[in-house]
Amino acid sequence: MKTREDVPPNRRNMALKVIFLCAFVMAGAICRPAACDTPAAPPQPGRETATQTPSASTNDRDVIYEQVELLAEIAMHIKRYYVTEKSYKEIMAGALHGMLQNLDPHSDFLEEEAYKNMQEDTSGKFSGIGIHIGMKDGVLTVIAPIEDTPAFRAGLQSGDRILAIDGERTLNLPLNEAVKKLRGPRGTKVTVTIARQNEDEPRDVTIIRDEIEVPNVKGARIIEDGIGYIRITQFSATAPEDLQQALDKLTQQGMKALILDLRHNPGGLLKAAIETAQKFLKPGALIVTTRGRQGASPAMESRAGGSYHNTDMPMAVLINGGSASASEIVAGALRDNKRAALVGETTFGKGSVQSVIPLRPDSQAAIRITTALYYTPSGRQIHDKGIEPDIPVYVTPQEWQKIQMRRAHIENPALFSEEETKSLADVVDPQLQRAMDLLKDMLA
Repeated sequence: MKTREDVPPNRRNMALKVIFLCAFVMAGAICRPAACDTPAAPPQPGRETATQTPSASTNDRDVIYEQVELLAEIAMHIKRYYVTEKSYKEIMAGALHGMLQNLDPHSDFLEEEAYKNMQEDTSGKFSGIGIHIGMKDGVLTVIAPIEDTPAFRAGLQSGDRILAIDGERTLNLPLNEAVKKLRGPRGTKVTVTIARQNEDEPRDVTIIRDEIEVPNVKGARIIEDGIGYIRITQFSATAPEDLQQALDKLTQQGMKALILDLRHNPGGLLKAAIETAQKFLKPGALIVTTRGRQGASPAMESRAGGSYHNTDMPMAVLINGGSASASEIVAGALRDNKRAALVGETTFGKGSVQSVIPLRPDSQAAIRITTALYYTPSGRQIHDKGIEPDIPVYVTPQEWQKIQMRRAHIENPALFSEEETKSLADVVDPQLQRAMDLLKDMLA
């Protein structure tokens, strides 16, 4: 067995240089942790607050530096022997990706472009095909297509499994790399290979990218008999304000009950979800609890600090398999506080908290790491389980496609021809209809 003294001086010096590089990169992650993504102070991209540096025992430090030295040695072998030339920056980026991706599908090393893309996600504007994606059972999966986007018009559906992007298989492809491949300049093409439930063969779908701008709230209206309807498409920073404007509008029109549609809402900011839920809850009501690793951080509770003026108004919330993350928090809070009945299908089951921790300022990079899980007020775990509806109403993918078209027509009829308008006239949304029947009975 070779000791450190057995290593030739030149090689040892090179190893020390690479170790220094590794340690410097790791210092950004180890020495600048941010506040966790908790209800009390959810971090915004690029706005994390540094906390006290975690201490490490002498034994821990020895283990860390032994492993860093091993990493440095491997990096040198790759640099010297790999079939194509790689820079140390590329090698280390790969190592950091692997380190975090090995934890779970949602943790990753965010290089400059990926970090920038993540910040664009929360702004509601980007250039791509218009889908929200995630990992389901280890497979890249469409959570929800965004309406009025290229992906929506191409017929992509919630639950479609993306097997390849431009011919490159997505097996073991990191989530942020998949996002990078799907995005691109307006007018460029991308081909996705999808597998759909109940279809025997995968299919290729070629889509032309476009500028995507996602409104938070759509379709606010009184349907009939004083029953209001509001659809929240995502929980960006301005979603609570947009929702309040819609509520004020419908209240002026005589709203007596409300249907909140969270179907195919893939989530967004935790803070926006909390501010949304508390509009319908009495002050002090528990909204969500986050629990991290035992001993690493205390459980954090978020409670309603204010409410919409009518906390007794009958409500129903529509959910389905495309409702994820922040949507599940809102749905769980309203159901467990007995403020609303959930109608539809079991939600996606994405209930983990990711904290984004920026690294050295000159790197323009960050890490995204899972730090906790969400629990509803009754203590139910959301992650990998989802939230089941109180009143199950199932629709087939074919029915849902027609429902989406009908809904888009109601919200923007000018986009449809006279012939299309006639063909959509008889389309019925059974989940919406069941919610209306429920609220009519409550108002009677």
